[in-house]
Amino acid sequence: QVQLVESGGGLVQAGGSLRLSCAASGRTFSRNAMAWFRQAPGKEREYVAAINWSGGAAHYPSSMRGRFIISRDNIKNTVNLQMNSLKPEDTAVYYCAVARTADAGPASSYDYWGQGTQVTVSA
Repeated sequence: QVQLVESGGGLVQAGGSLRLSCAASGRTFSRNAMAWFRQAPGKEREYVAAINWSGGAAHYPSSMRGRFIISRDNIKNTVNLQMNSLKPEDTAVYYCAVARTADAGPASSYDYWGQGTQVTVSA
């Protein structure tokens, strides 16, 4: 059974940093793209970052680029998200996801999702 377990969330002051990790179990995802999404209360799920199967290509929406860094370790079957210069508007539940494709795609291409980890940024 596939499981994705996120960790590293918490409370941080604006301008601070957090590093999220997601550990996958049940199968190896070394040939699958992985990504982070987030969802704030009352808002739709939002794409945060994605990385291709090899880790050689990362994608970010313009609002995240330069502040967030996604990385992966195919030996450990993990994906990480380094978040810097955090803002109160970054407050959300952050989810990791694994795609059925090797390269990053739309949210519909992600088959496996974690349960989420809460990130709260205080002003």
